[in-house]
Amino acid sequence: MDSYKLKATIMDEAAMKRAVTRIAHEILERNEGSSNIALVGIVTRGVHLARMIADEIEKIEGSKPPIGTLDISFYRDDVMRHIAPVIHATNIPFDIDRIDIVLVDDVLYTGRTIRAALDALMDYGRPKTVQLAVMVDRGHRELPIRADYVGKNVPSSREEDVRVRIVPIDDCNIVEIWEKTTTEGSEA
Repeated sequence: MDSYKLKATIMDEAAMKRAVTRIAHEILERNEGSSNIALVGIVTRGVHLARMIADEIEKIEGSKPPIGTLDISFYRDDVMRHIAPVIHATNIPFDIDRIDIVLVDDVLYTGRTIRAALDALMDYGRPKTVQLAVMVDRGHRELPIRADYVGKNVPSSREEDVRVRIVPIDDCNIVEIWEKTTTEGSEA
């Protein structure tokens, strides 16, 4: 089993708040307001980021866009590798047809999570557009997927783990890089 140690904190709570504010403004600018958008957070931390962005949009526009939650457990291409995937509820309490959906996740890495999210989302209808907002883009894409809105680009190695911590799941709002440690007797 891999173990990790903290390498660096790359975003503190204030930096995350600024990133959320910037993302909200960018979403509003691109979509010419909030009248035809809805946010869908990918379970788990993407949901809380979507709520943060929606709150910021409400401060700017005076109305909060609808928010949904999307569980992609059974859409992942590695679902058969997991003995018992953790299942969460998908809750999209609005019609997604002909509206602009902003998918929200914490970290964009290989693109496989977003591919699964797109498959899951299409089971609910046909949006006008699907845009992607992430707190961190760490590179290393394996699929041709890119984010439309990024809190921070974080070049990282495959030996590192980029973690977004968000209240209420975690005890604080920060982004950290953790590095893999080697244990005695293992290969370097």
